[in-house]
Amino acid sequence: MPPPLDVPTPTVVIDAAVLERNIASMAQSARVRGLQLRPHAKTHKIPEIARLQLEAGAAGLTVATIGEAEVFADAGIGDVFIAYPLWVDGPAALRLLALAQRLRLAVGVDSVEGVRQLSRSLGSGAGRVAVRVEVDSGHHRSGVLPHQAVTVALAARSAGLRVTGLFTFPGHSYGPDLAAQAAVDEQEALAEAAADLRDAGFSSLEISGGSTPSARLGPAGVLTELRPGVYVFGDAQQRELGHCGPEDIALSVESTVVSRRTGTDGAPDRFVVDAGSKVLGSDRAAWATGHGRLLENPDARIVALSEHHATVELPAGQPLPALGSRLRVVPNHVCLTINLVDSVYVVRNGVVEGLWSVAARGRNS
Repeated sequence: MPPPLDVPTPTVVIDAAVLERNIASMAQSARVRGLQLRPHAKTHKIPEIARLQLEAGAAGLTVATIGEAEVFADAGIGDVFIAYPLWVDGPAALRLLALAQRLRLAVGVDSVEGVRQLSRSLGSGAGRVAVRVEVDSGHHRSGVLPHQAVTVALAARSAGLRVTGLFTFPGHSYGPDLAAQAAVDEQEALAEAAADLRDAGFSSLEISGGSTPSARLGPAGVLTELRPGVYVFGDAQQRELGHCGPEDIALSVESTVVSRRTGTDGAPDRFVVDAGSKVLGSDRAAWATGHGRLLENPDARIVALSEHHATVELPAGQPLPALGSRLRVVPNHVCLTINLVDSVYVVRNGVVEGLWSVAARGRNS
Protein backbone atom coordinates (compact mmCIF):
# COMPACT_ATOMS: atom_id res chain seq x y z
CA MET A 1 0.00 0.00 0.00
CA PRO A 2 1.45 3.42 -0.89
CA PRO A 3 2.06 5.85 1.96
CA PRO A 4 -0.58 8.54 2.55
CA LEU A 5 0.02 11.77 0.70
CA ASP A 6 0.36 15.10 2.45
CA VAL A 7 -2.64 16.57 0.64
CA PRO A 8 -6.14 17.56 1.79
CA THR A 9 -8.89 15.03 1.14
CA PRO A 10 -10.71 14.33 -1.02
CA THR A 11 -8.09 15.05 -3.69
CA VAL A 12 -7.67 13.67 -7.20
CA VAL A 13 -4.27 12.08 -7.64
CA ILE A 14 -2.57 10.90 -10.85
CA ASP A 15 0.22 8.35 -10.71
CA ALA A 16 2.66 9.70 -13.31
CA ALA A 17 4.41 6.38 -13.97
CA VAL A 18 1.15 4.53 -14.62
CA LEU A 19 -0.15 7.38 -16.79
CA GLU A 20 3.00 7.33 -18.93
CA ARG A 21 2.85 3.55 -19.25
CA ASN A 22 -0.79 3.66 -20.36
CA ILE A 23 -0.03 6.34 -22.96
CA ALA A 24 2.92 4.38 -24.35
CA SER A 25 0.98 1.10 -24.44
CA MET A 26 -1.95 2.47 -26.46
CA ALA A 27 0.39 4.35 -28.78
CA GLN A 28 2.27 1.14 -29.49
CA SER A 29 -0.95 -0.83 -30.01
CA ALA A 30 -2.06 1.65 -32.68
CA ARG A 31 1.38 1.91 -34.27
CA VAL A 32 1.89 -1.81 -34.85
CA ARG A 33 -1.47 -1.96 -36.67
CA GLY A 34 -0.69 1.03 -38.85
CA LEU A 35 -3.33 3.22 -37.22
CA GLN A 36 -3.20 6.86 -36.26
CA LEU A 37 -4.08 7.61 -32.65
CA ARG A 38 -6.19 10.67 -31.86
CA PRO A 39 -6.96 10.41 -28.12
CA HIS A 40 -10.17 11.87 -26.77
CA ALA A 41 -9.03 14.67 -24.48
CA LYS A 42 -12.44 15.16 -22.85
CA THR A 43 -11.29 12.43 -20.46
CA HIS A 44 -8.39 14.41 -19.01
CA LYS A 45 -8.88 18.07 -20.11
CA ILE A 46 -5.24 18.69 -19.19
CA PRO A 47 -2.67 20.19 -21.62
CA GLU A 48 0.26 18.43 -19.93
CA ILE A 49 -1.33 15.05 -20.66
CA ALA A 50 -2.13 16.07 -24.23
CA ARG A 51 1.54 16.87 -24.78
CA LEU A 52 2.57 13.47 -23.42
CA GLN A 53 0.16 11.81 -25.86
CA LEU A 54 1.52 13.79 -28.80
CA GLU A 55 5.12 13.08 -27.80
CA ALA A 56 4.20 9.37 -27.81
CA GLY A 57 3.05 9.66 -31.43
CA ALA A 58 -0.57 10.80 -31.40
CA ALA A 59 -1.59 12.52 -34.64
CA GLY A 60 -3.76 15.06 -32.84
CA LEU A 61 -6.55 15.28 -30.29
CA THR A 62 -10.25 14.57 -30.19
CA VAL A 63 -12.43 16.94 -28.15
CA ALA A 64 -16.11 17.25 -27.35
CA THR A 65 -16.72 20.98 -27.69
CA ILE A 66 -15.47 24.18 -29.29
CA GLY A 67 -14.45 25.36 -25.84
CA GLU A 68 -12.22 22.34 -25.31
CA ALA A 69 -10.67 22.91 -28.73
CA GLU A 70 -9.91 26.52 -27.76
CA VAL A 71 -8.16 25.44 -24.57
CA PHE A 72 -5.91 22.99 -26.38
CA ALA A 73 -5.23 25.49 -29.17
CA ASP A 74 -4.05 27.92 -26.47
CA ALA A 75 -1.72 25.14 -25.28
CA GLY A 76 -0.16 24.86 -28.74
CA ILE A 77 -1.94 21.75 -30.01
CA GLY A 78 -2.07 21.90 -33.81
CA ASP A 79 -4.64 19.28 -34.89
CA VAL A 80 -8.08 18.85 -33.31
CA PHE A 81 -11.27 17.00 -34.21
CA ILE A 82 -14.56 17.95 -32.53
CA ALA A 83 -16.18 14.53 -32.65
CA TYR A 84 -19.85 15.41 -32.42
CA PRO A 85 -22.41 16.78 -34.87
CA LEU A 86 -22.52 20.52 -34.22
CA TRP A 87 -25.42 22.88 -34.86
CA VAL A 88 -23.47 26.05 -35.58
CA ASP A 89 -24.88 29.55 -35.14
CA GLY A 90 -23.13 32.85 -35.84
CA PRO A 91 -21.07 33.12 -32.62
CA ALA A 92 -20.00 29.48 -32.85
CA ALA A 93 -19.01 29.98 -36.49
CA LEU A 94 -16.74 32.88 -35.54
CA ARG A 95 -15.06 30.69 -32.92
CA LEU A 96 -14.57 27.86 -35.43
CA LEU A 97 -13.08 30.21 -38.00
CA ALA A 98 -10.72 31.65 -35.40
CA LEU A 99 -9.64 28.11 -34.48
CA ALA A 100 -9.12 27.21 -38.14
CA GLN A 101 -6.51 29.98 -38.35
CA ARG A 102 -4.55 28.38 -35.50
CA LEU A 103 -4.77 24.64 -36.14
CA ARG A 104 -5.99 21.87 -38.42
CA LEU A 105 -9.67 21.61 -37.50
CA ALA A 106 -12.40 19.11 -38.31
CA VAL A 107 -15.95 18.84 -36.95
CA GLY A 108 -18.63 16.17 -37.02
CA VAL A 109 -21.84 16.30 -39.07
CA ASP A 110 -24.73 13.82 -39.33
CA SER A 111 -27.53 15.55 -41.25
CA VAL A 112 -28.18 17.49 -44.43
CA GLU A 113 -29.73 20.26 -42.33
CA GLY A 114 -26.63 20.38 -40.14
CA VAL A 115 -24.20 20.78 -43.03
CA ARG A 116 -26.33 23.48 -44.62
CA GLN A 117 -26.50 25.34 -41.32
CA LEU A 118 -22.73 25.00 -40.91
CA SER A 119 -22.10 26.30 -44.41
CA ARG A 120 -24.45 29.27 -43.98
CA SER A 121 -22.89 30.21 -40.66
CA LEU A 122 -19.30 29.91 -41.89
CA GLY A 123 -20.06 31.85 -45.06
CA SER A 124 -17.00 32.44 -47.24
CA GLY A 125 -14.90 30.54 -44.71
CA ALA A 126 -16.79 27.28 -45.19
CA GLY A 127 -13.84 25.58 -46.86
CA ARG A 128 -11.52 26.25 -43.94
CA VAL A 129 -13.24 23.78 -41.58
CA ALA A 130 -13.14 20.11 -42.55
CA VAL A 131 -16.08 17.83 -41.81
CA ARG A 132 -16.36 14.14 -41.05
CA VAL A 133 -19.70 12.37 -41.38
CA GLU A 134 -20.79 10.43 -38.31
CA VAL A 135 -22.07 6.89 -38.81
CA ASP A 136 -24.16 5.02 -36.23
CA SER A 137 -22.44 1.66 -35.79
CA GLY A 138 -24.75 0.38 -33.05
CA HIS A 139 -24.58 2.80 -30.15
CA HIS A 140 -27.70 4.62 -31.44
CA ARG A 141 -26.83 8.03 -30.03
CA SER A 142 -25.99 10.22 -33.01
CA GLY A 143 -24.86 9.49 -36.54
CA VAL A 144 -26.62 8.30 -39.69
CA LEU A 145 -27.11 4.74 -40.83
CA PRO A 146 -24.23 3.60 -43.04
CA HIS A 147 -26.16 3.85 -46.32
CA GLN A 148 -27.20 7.42 -45.48
CA ALA A 149 -23.67 8.75 -45.02
CA VAL A 150 -23.13 9.46 -48.70
CA THR A 151 -26.22 11.69 -48.79
CA VAL A 152 -24.80 13.86 -45.99
CA ALA A 153 -21.37 13.91 -47.62
CA LEU A 154 -22.77 15.00 -50.98
CA ALA A 155 -24.80 17.74 -49.31
CA ALA A 156 -21.68 18.93 -47.50
CA ARG A 157 -19.68 19.03 -50.71
CA SER A 158 -22.46 20.91 -52.49
CA ALA A 159 -22.51 23.43 -49.61
CA GLY A 160 -18.79 24.15 -50.05
CA LEU A 161 -17.55 22.10 -47.11
CA ARG A 162 -14.48 19.85 -47.27
CA VAL A 163 -15.41 16.26 -46.50
CA THR A 164 -12.33 14.49 -45.17
CA GLY A 165 -13.74 11.32 -43.70
CA LEU A 166 -16.12 9.28 -41.59
CA PHE A 167 -16.27 8.52 -37.90
CA THR A 168 -18.24 6.49 -35.43
CA PHE A 169 -18.35 5.83 -31.69
CA PRO A 170 -18.88 2.17 -30.78
CA GLY A 171 -20.24 3.11 -27.38
CA HIS A 172 -22.16 -0.14 -27.09
CA SER A 173 -18.76 -1.66 -26.24
CA TYR A 174 -19.31 -0.46 -22.66
CA GLY A 175 -20.85 -3.58 -21.21
CA PRO A 176 -19.89 -7.12 -20.19
CA ASP A 177 -18.67 -9.16 -23.17
CA LEU A 178 -19.79 -6.53 -25.69
CA ALA A 179 -16.51 -5.04 -26.91
CA ALA A 180 -15.66 -7.66 -29.55
CA GLN A 181 -19.07 -7.45 -31.24
CA ALA A 182 -18.98 -3.65 -31.08
CA ALA A 183 -15.64 -3.71 -32.90
CA VAL A 184 -17.15 -5.91 -35.62
CA ASP A 185 -20.19 -3.63 -35.91
CA GLU A 186 -17.89 -0.64 -36.24
CA GLN A 187 -15.86 -2.20 -39.04
CA GLU A 188 -18.95 -3.26 -40.99
CA ALA A 189 -20.73 0.09 -40.68
CA LEU A 190 -17.70 2.14 -41.64
CA ALA A 191 -16.79 -0.17 -44.53
CA GLU A 192 -20.25 0.20 -46.06
CA ALA A 193 -20.26 3.97 -45.67
CA ALA A 194 -16.69 4.35 -46.96
CA ALA A 195 -17.42 2.30 -50.07
CA ASP A 196 -20.40 4.53 -50.90
CA LEU A 197 -18.35 7.71 -50.44
CA ARG A 198 -15.54 6.43 -52.63
CA ASP A 199 -18.03 5.50 -55.34
CA ALA A 200 -19.29 9.11 -55.14
CA GLY A 201 -15.79 10.47 -55.75
CA PHE A 202 -14.53 11.08 -52.22
CA SER A 203 -10.91 10.00 -51.78
CA SER A 204 -8.17 9.94 -49.11
CA LEU A 205 -10.78 9.40 -46.43
CA GLU A 206 -9.95 9.45 -42.73
CA ILE A 207 -11.91 6.59 -41.15
CA SER A 208 -12.08 7.11 -37.40
CA GLY A 209 -13.47 4.98 -34.58
CA GLY A 210 -12.57 3.19 -31.42
CA SER A 211 -13.51 3.30 -27.76
CA THR A 212 -11.33 2.30 -24.84
CA PRO A 213 -12.97 -1.17 -24.55
CA SER A 214 -12.66 -1.89 -28.28
CA ALA A 215 -9.52 0.03 -29.26
CA ARG A 216 -7.12 -2.90 -28.99
CA LEU A 217 -9.34 -5.45 -30.74
CA GLY A 218 -8.62 -6.79 -34.18
CA PRO A 219 -6.58 -5.57 -37.15
CA ALA A 220 -6.81 -2.13 -38.69
CA GLY A 221 -9.26 -3.23 -41.38
CA VAL A 222 -11.22 -0.23 -42.63
CA LEU A 223 -10.10 2.08 -39.82
CA THR A 224 -7.30 4.60 -40.24
CA GLU A 225 -7.61 6.21 -36.79
CA LEU A 226 -8.53 5.40 -33.17
CA ARG A 227 -10.07 7.81 -30.62
CA PRO A 228 -10.01 6.15 -27.15
CA GLY A 229 -10.00 8.39 -24.09
CA VAL A 230 -10.38 6.58 -20.77
CA TYR A 231 -7.31 4.40 -21.37
CA VAL A 232 -5.00 7.11 -20.01
CA PHE A 233 -6.39 6.72 -16.49
CA GLY A 234 -8.49 3.56 -16.34
CA ASP A 235 -11.47 3.50 -13.97
CA ALA A 236 -13.69 1.13 -12.04
CA GLN A 237 -15.88 0.42 -15.09
CA GLN A 238 -12.92 -0.58 -17.23
CA ARG A 239 -11.55 -2.71 -14.41
CA GLU A 240 -14.87 -4.49 -13.92
CA LEU A 241 -15.16 -5.10 -17.67
CA GLY A 242 -11.67 -6.62 -17.69
CA HIS A 243 -10.09 -3.98 -19.93
CA CYS A 244 -7.56 -2.92 -17.32
CA GLY A 245 -6.14 -4.24 -14.08
CA PRO A 246 -5.45 -2.48 -10.79
CA GLU A 247 -1.89 -1.87 -11.97
CA ASP A 248 -3.28 0.18 -14.88
CA ILE A 249 -5.29 2.62 -12.74
CA ALA A 250 -3.53 5.99 -12.97
CA LEU A 251 -6.18 8.19 -11.31
CA SER A 252 -7.71 7.82 -7.89
CA VAL A 253 -9.20 10.02 -5.19
CA GLU A 254 -7.18 10.24 -1.98
CA SER A 255 -9.76 10.06 0.80
CA THR A 256 -9.96 9.77 4.57
CA VAL A 257 -11.91 7.24 6.66
CA VAL A 258 -14.28 9.39 8.72
CA SER A 259 -16.69 6.81 10.20
CA ARG A 260 -16.97 3.06 10.68
CA ARG A 261 -19.46 0.56 12.05
CA THR A 262 -19.20 -3.11 12.92
CA GLY A 263 -22.13 -5.02 11.49
CA THR A 264 -24.69 -6.67 13.76
CA ASP A 265 -27.28 -9.39 13.15
CA GLY A 266 -25.39 -10.60 10.10
CA ALA A 267 -25.00 -7.17 8.51
CA PRO A 268 -21.59 -6.54 6.91
CA ASP A 269 -18.99 -4.25 8.42
CA ARG A 270 -19.04 -0.78 6.90
CA PHE A 271 -16.99 2.38 6.89
CA VAL A 272 -17.31 5.81 5.31
CA VAL A 273 -14.76 7.91 3.40
CA ASP A 274 -15.01 11.61 2.60
CA ALA A 275 -15.23 11.19 -1.18
CA GLY A 276 -18.79 11.42 -2.48
CA SER A 277 -20.55 12.17 -5.74
CA LYS A 278 -19.19 15.73 -5.85
CA VAL A 279 -15.73 14.35 -6.56
CA LEU A 280 -16.39 10.81 -7.82
CA GLY A 281 -19.38 11.56 -10.05
CA SER A 282 -22.57 9.54 -9.81
CA ASP A 283 -22.39 7.27 -12.87
CA ARG A 284 -23.20 3.63 -12.20
CA ALA A 285 -23.96 1.29 -15.06
CA ALA A 286 -26.69 -1.29 -14.49
CA TRP A 287 -24.09 -4.07 -14.48
CA ALA A 288 -21.63 -2.35 -12.10
CA THR A 289 -21.24 -3.93 -8.67
CA GLY A 290 -20.78 -0.63 -6.84
CA HIS A 291 -20.26 3.12 -7.04
CA GLY A 292 -16.51 2.74 -7.42
CA ARG A 293 -13.61 0.66 -6.14
CA LEU A 294 -10.83 0.97 -3.59
CA LEU A 295 -7.43 0.82 -5.21
CA GLU A 296 -5.96 -1.05 -2.25
CA ASN A 297 -8.83 -3.55 -1.73
CA PRO A 298 -10.39 -5.22 -4.80
CA ASP A 299 -12.97 -7.05 -2.65
CA ALA A 300 -14.46 -3.93 -1.05
CA ARG A 301 -17.54 -2.34 -2.61
CA ILE A 302 -18.91 1.19 -2.42
CA VAL A 303 -22.55 0.41 -1.70
CA ALA A 304 -23.89 3.94 -1.23
CA LEU A 305 -22.88 7.38 -2.42
CA SER A 306 -23.97 10.76 -1.13
CA GLU A 307 -22.65 14.18 -2.02
CA HIS A 308 -19.61 14.11 0.26
CA HIS A 309 -19.37 10.52 1.47
CA ALA A 310 -19.02 6.98 0.17
CA THR A 311 -20.15 3.99 2.22
CA VAL A 312 -17.93 0.94 1.81
CA GLU A 313 -18.70 -2.67 2.69
CA LEU A 314 -15.99 -5.21 3.44
CA PRO A 315 -16.19 -8.97 3.03
CA ALA A 316 -16.61 -10.94 6.25
CA GLY A 317 -13.42 -11.29 8.22
CA GLN A 318 -11.60 -8.26 6.84
CA PRO A 319 -10.67 -5.69 9.49
CA LEU A 320 -12.12 -2.21 9.30
CA PRO A 321 -9.57 0.53 8.56
CA ALA A 322 -8.73 2.94 11.36
CA LEU A 323 -10.45 6.29 11.58
CA GLY A 324 -8.27 8.91 9.93
CA SER A 325 -6.54 6.41 7.65
CA ARG A 326 -6.13 7.24 3.97
CA LEU A 327 -7.54 5.19 1.08
CA ARG A 328 -7.60 5.73 -2.67
CA VAL A 329 -10.98 5.50 -4.39
CA VAL A 330 -11.29 4.66 -8.09
CA PRO A 331 -14.36 6.30 -9.68
CA ASN A 332 -16.67 4.35 -11.94
CA HIS A 333 -16.42 6.90 -14.77
CA VAL A 334 -13.21 8.88 -14.63
CA CYS A 335 -14.31 11.55 -17.14
CA LEU A 336 -16.84 12.88 -14.62
CA THR A 337 -14.30 13.06 -11.81
CA ILE A 338 -11.90 15.18 -13.84
CA ASN A 339 -14.66 17.65 -14.71
CA LEU A 340 -15.48 18.09 -11.00
CA VAL A 341 -12.09 19.44 -9.89
CA ASP A 342 -9.94 22.44 -10.78
CA SER A 343 -6.59 20.71 -10.41
CA VAL A 344 -4.98 17.33 -9.79
CA TYR A 345 -1.88 16.26 -7.90
CA VAL A 346 0.73 14.36 -9.89
CA VAL A 347 2.61 11.74 -7.90
CA ARG A 348 5.65 9.63 -8.69
CA ASN A 349 6.88 6.90 -6.35
CA GLY A 350 4.60 8.20 -3.61
CA VAL A 351 5.95 11.76 -3.78
CA VAL A 352 3.98 14.74 -5.06
CA GLU A 353 5.68 15.91 -8.24
CA GLY A 354 3.36 18.72 -9.32
CA LEU A 355 -0.11 20.20 -9.59
CA TRP A 356 -1.82 20.27 -12.99
CA SER A 357 -4.73 22.52 -13.84
CA VAL A 358 -7.80 20.92 -15.42
CA ALA A 359 -7.73 23.69 -18.00
CA ALA A 360 -10.71 22.57 -20.09
CA ARG A 361 -12.98 21.95 -17.12
CA GLY A 362 -16.46 23.35 -17.68
CA ARG A 363 -15.84 24.26 -21.32
CA ASN A 364 -19.10 22.65 -22.34
CA SER A 365 -19.90 24.72 -25.42
